[in-house]
Amino acid sequence: MKEKILSLIGPFFSLASPGAVRGRLSILIYHQVLEHPDPLRPEVPDVSVFEWQMQLLKQHLCILPLDDAVRRLRSGTLPRRAVCITFDDGYADSTKVVLPILQRFGVSATFFIATAFLNGGRMWHDTVIETLRHFSGDWLDLSDSLGQRFLTGTIFEKRRSVRRLIMLLKGLSPTIRDAEIRRFAAPVADRLPNDLMMTSEQVRVLHQAGMVVGGHTATHPIFTTVDLDTVYAEILQGRLMLEDLLDAPVTLFAYPNGRPFYDYMDEHVNMVRELGFEAAVSTTSGVATRTDDYWQLPRFTPWDRVPERFLARLLLNYTKTHPDVIRNTL
Repeated sequence: MKEKILSLIGPFFSLASPGAVRGRLSILIYHQVLEHPDPLRPEVPDVSVFEWQMQLLKQHLCILPLDDAVRRLRSGTLPRRAVCITFDDGYADSTKVVLPILQRFGVSATFFIATAFLNGGRMWHDTVIETLRHFSGDWLDLSDSLGQRFLTGTIFEKRRSVRRLIMLLKGLSPTIRDAEIRRFAAPVADRLPNDLMMTSEQVRVLHQAGMVVGGHTATHPIFTTVDLDTVYAEILQGRLMLEDLLDAPVTLFAYPNGRPFYDYMDEHVNMVRELGFEAAVSTTSGVATRTDDYWQLPRFTPWDRVPERFLARLLLNYTKTHPDVIRNTL
């Protein structure tokens, strides 16, 4: 039955995604692919899920490198059923888990890397996750600073608390946020992992394997929580480090967190364009068309763990040709 449903869905992609001047480009966004499922992060795909997703993409769609796809979208030569695969942040599983699967299927992906976390760094939300993973009490009491206590007695309580805590911390300025995290993480600091992110050599391995590497700032600040000078320095520092590391130009960019109006604004879009990036991606849903803003390309998040739903939702995404982005008038 599953095979029959999949075979019925497949042909509709050519109708939903025409090529040439009417081309529609779907860009998938991932962050990690785990070797094994993680009960604290059930939304993150593991290797078995990622493998069947890549198999379905290879079978039904035309997978392109993002830089090539953007050029073809601009020129009106995009093929039917065009799709790109992207990864944000720069996790070490990009080379350990993801790259072998991509190579097996003969496809390319783009990796947007926050450079400050290379070589032993750790992103703040991972510190939150790993702190609660190792926390042994029944609750984490942050009532003095955040006005709340977080249940941590069971894995299910920890999972809910991780989500709540990350949402509370996300809107704070990086300085205040990081100080708060250091404070409550201190009791388990010596048990937190320092190998979650890529090394410089692993970034080179991706590049040498034919993968595309893009900018994602240095320390991944949400642009609306810091001033414009900081945003400019973050974008430029991240790109210069990658270009020095790879001895190659970095022409693509991904906005941290990536929600228009909430995480970045019109002035940030202008800055990315004026810095010479050929294109940039957000995290709003939908597909890109030839007339869209190339510095706010939408992306599709493949949360699905069932093949039929994965293909059906991806097919529906091809119909979203007017994503909710900031329209540049310059």
